[in-house]
Amino acid sequence: MNGPALPPGAVRRLAEDVRGPVLLPGDPEYAEHVDGFDRAVEHRPALVVAVANADDVVASVRFARDHGLGVAVQATGHGACLPADERAIFLDSRAMDGVRVDPERRTARLEAGVLWQDVIPLAAEYGLAPLNGSAPFVGAVSYTLGGGIGVLSRRYGYAADHVRRIEVVTADGELRVADEEENPDLFWALRGGKGNFGVVTAIEVELMEVSRLYGGGLWFPAESVRDVLHLYRTWAARVPEEMSSSFFMLDWPDVDGVPDELRGRFALHLRLCYLGAPEEGERLIRPLREVAPTLLDTVADIPYTRVGSIHNDPPTPGSYYINNFQLTTLDEGTVEAVLALVGPGTKSAVSLEVRHLGGALSRPPRVPNAVAHGPAQFQVYSAGVLGIGEDELVYEGHDRVLATLAPWSTGTRMLNFMAGIAHTDPADVREAYTAEAYDRLLSLKKTWDPGNTFRFNHNIPPAA
Repeated sequence: MNGPALPPGAVRRLAEDVRGPVLLPGDPEYAEHVDGFDRAVEHRPALVVAVANADDVVASVRFARDHGLGVAVQATGHGACLPADERAIFLDSRAMDGVRVDPERRTARLEAGVLWQDVIPLAAEYGLAPLNGSAPFVGAVSYTLGGGIGVLSRRYGYAADHVRRIEVVTADGELRVADEEENPDLFWALRGGKGNFGVVTAIEVELMEVSRLYGGGLWFPAESVRDVLHLYRTWAARVPEEMSSSFFMLDWPDVDGVPDELRGRFALHLRLCYLGAPEEGERLIRPLREVAPTLLDTVADIPYTRVGSIHNDPPTPGSYYINNFQLTTLDEGTVEAVLALVGPGTKSAVSLEVRHLGGALSRPPRVPNAVAHGPAQFQVYSAGVLGIGEDELVYEGHDRVLATLAPWSTGTRMLNFMAGIAHTDPADVREAYTAEAYDRLLSLKKTWDPGNTFRFNHNIPPAA
């Protein structure tokens, strides 16, 4: 479907009104601004604005309003979902990278394009830490608005639980503030509803008094995986909420960048993070160290600035097919099912992470938001690489993951882990919320964005 014709004079006036460049298809820098981390989502908008500040966002949203366009927003493209097409104006927010830390209030103000790796070292200067995710190179604002689970979350809850203030441009082109006192319904919806209610230009978040962690990874060889995982499932049920963990297994490629101990062999990566004294952390993980010899052990007392080394997520863009859902438990049957799916010898085209939830993630926050604080104890995240000649194997692998683990599934998902082309239907998005929260989101969408201007996302359509 072709989008509305844009008068050249109107585009020229927009370019004069904003500080950032305005680009059309065919312009040399167009692709550079629309290509994100997940290349399976191919954006081809009518025009791109590399917004430099909130005024640029206001001008761009008003342009969209006046010319019948939808609005798409991207910082890094990790959470890309529906591609922006010729009916969209595309806002690249990477240039909005201002960070301001207030050590006395223990807060940080983050602009729309800020990455967690921009925030972590600045907060660390004052012995503070944000509730960032496992990958520091992800956009901080989108991550937080989608909920946000990281290595501190079992202790402190979702990142969205600790937002104090939001600055947002709504569909009418107005820059507004949303907090507990001002526009509280919008404040509730944005924290969990992500990009459905406006373009967030900045957020103020709480910082935690954390300067060090006892964390890292334990890698186990193929012959030990079954014993390790069966111990892990009973171990995870007993640890305090200051301990976060997850596991991931893979036939590690024989390429540069992979540690020599792992190159060309199957290994289980057990990720661990304890928020407390190193001696207590060592005591808690001792059973895991003793169950079998490790190929590699990097668990140590580390400064928070090295938090990204715990998961060591790859920063390389690519085309991915991603799935995510939550589990009621991790019992003997679940472990055996996981091993049958992606264990040693399976040669699966899909990799799978299981992350421990519970703790503060199950408790409602002081200021309610749209995020589902449910009883799920674990989360499954599966991913496969597209475009390397194994697409059908990837799709089939994901179908097997869903079918095999269905007996333990809660039927719920986490919005931030639904990135990519796999879950673009509103019925999938609905599974990220409680029934009551979703109904309220539908109603608020009708209030704040009745024309569904913000639809190139995990969309919540306006209530009929």
